[in-house]
Order: sequence, then structure tokens, then C-alpha cells
Amino acid sequence: MTSRTDRAPGALTVGFDLDMTLIDSRPGIHACYLELSARTGTYIDADIAITRLGPPLEEELKHWFPADHVAPMATLYRELYPAYAIEATPAMPGAREAVAAVRAAGGRPLVVTAKYEPNAKLHMKHLGFDVVVVGNLWAEQKAQALREYGAGVYVGDHTGDVRGARTAGALSVAVPTGPCDAAELRAAGADVVLDDLNGFPDWLAAHAEGAAQGAV
Repeated sequence: MTSRTDRAPGALTVGFDLDMTLIDSRPGIHACYLELSARTGTYIDADIAITRLGPPLEEELKHWFPADHVAPMATLYRELYPAYAIEATPAMPGAREAVAAVRAAGGRPLVVTAKYEPNAKLHMKHLGFDVVVVGNLWAEQKAQALREYGAGVYVGDHTGDVRGARTAGALSVAVPTGPCDAAELRAAGADVVLDDLNGFPDWLAAHAEGAAQGAV
């Protein structure tokens, strides 16, 4: 793992959540749940499941499987995921431009997600995002990676992302493109709420300018 100590002092690092922030994972996850249901003979309402994206997979599986089946079902789901979810998943509107804006500002983009890390990396590779990916971290746990990489900003769509940013002492930028609306994100403590990532480049430019003026 490359840490913040390997970067130039003062370099801008911006963390991004993955599901429903950088990628619209609903089609792929929907397909994966249907396959899991078919293979196990267990009913899963995939339409409902994709409205609750954000928390770890095991939290959703608890709705459909007995407690002692959750762990093996999570393993099976993750094994099925590459074949059913990667190609079906597009980037969110404005995602490429948001990541490019970080680089244009001389910074470094970082993905911190609750998703199983190998599958998160497959998404980024498939979509052509050259970014560091840290997976298997949810809500406050995300602060571990945000601190390690020295992220000053974390962008996400869930109140758990807001909590992660605040725990890390990073600025929380939220987008209501996932299960949480703007009011929920503000109530959770988001510092900034944008309509979607299309507004991120302009916000980042203003933020960087303000930081530069404050440093003079």
C-alpha cells in the first residue's frame, strides 16, 4: 500500500466512494442477486436490494438468508460477481470528469469502498479508471484509508460516507445519487451537498482556490 508519506507534502488527495458515487452498480448487482437466487433456490427481491446499496454485502444478505448461511452466501455472491456485474456496470454521470478534475488540480484520486476489494478493482480496470482502490471498509472504518493516504476530501452518496469523512477529519462532499437524499446527507453532517458529480469540478476549483488564498 502506498501511503501518504510517499507523496509530496501538501499534495491534494480526494477520496471517492464507489457504488452510486463513481459507478451505477445497480444493473450488475441486480443481475448478480438474480443469479444467486437461482443457484440457491432462495427468493431475493433484487429490485429492493439495489435500493439499499452502500452497507456491506452481508447486511443485505441477512434479509434473505438465515444467519448461519450469510457468510457462505457472501462468498458465493463475490465469486459470481465478476461474470454478472462488471460489464453491466457503467460510470455515473460526471464520474470521469470528477476524477480528471482532481488530477488537473495536481491531486491524486483514491477510491475507498465497502465493496470486496478485488471486485472493486475489476470495476475500475473495466472502466479505465487508473486509481488506487481500498475496499472492505464501511462508514467510520473508511477513515483508516482516508487517514493513511492523507485525503482532505471524501466524496460519497451515503450517510455512512459522511461519517467516514468526518471520522477522518476530511471534508465531506455528498451527492444524493444513491439511497440517501440531500436532506439526509446534510443531517448526517455533510459539509457540501452537490446535485451530482457534474458539479464537482467547479466545486473543486473553487475549493482549491480558497485553500490557496488561505495559505498566502
